[in-house]
Amino acid sequence: MLTLAAVVALVIVAAAAAVLVYAATKPDTFRIQRAMSIKAPPEKIFPLINDLHAHAAWSPFEKDPAMRRTHSGAPRGVGAVYEWDGNRQVGAGRIAITESTPSSRVTMALDMFRPFEAHNLVQFTVEPTGDSTSVTWAMDGRQPLMAKLMSTLIDCDKMVGSQFEEGLAKLKALAETSVGAATPPAEKVLTTP
Repeated sequence: MLTLAAVVALVIVAAAAAVLVYAATKPDTFRIQRAMSIKAPPEKIFPLINDLHAHAAWSPFEKDPAMRRTHSGAPRGVGAVYEWDGNRQVGAGRIAITESTPSSRVTMALDMFRPFEAHNLVQFTVEPTGDSTSVTWAMDGRQPLMAKLMSTLIDCDKMVGSQFEEGLAKLKALAETSVGAATPPAEKVLTTP
């Protein structure tokens, strides 16, 4: 007859196997996207995105004052590169602008080295909408088994999406000329591949 410890061990193994099987059924790619309306013309917002030096003023990832930062390549637009190496909270990585369409779109290759390795595509879309501009921040990438497992246990869309919302709110405050304008919550866009 099985002892209580053996039964508990079997239950734990079965639960772990179930989580692994469930994680394996998740999509092989992911997309996280948020959008916000900003009361400023695209021409005022676009340079804040297209110049990686300007990101320090609004990026939600600038959390480590001791972080080593390196800019290289073009001063802005295609070929601009930003590399960082910081604490556990920010990790280490590299982002490079790979495509830039004035006042409408910036595409970047994001390579994370720490705390885990990842290679994702980041895209900012800037679209005029009446007297405002809709700014969309999206990130797409592969989702290997470890990432699928992590997304089973942690709501990655909520975690990263909240950082995008924070960054968009800072970008909005920076770009808008009117003082004290209320900041609506960023629009959550769910997409499944």
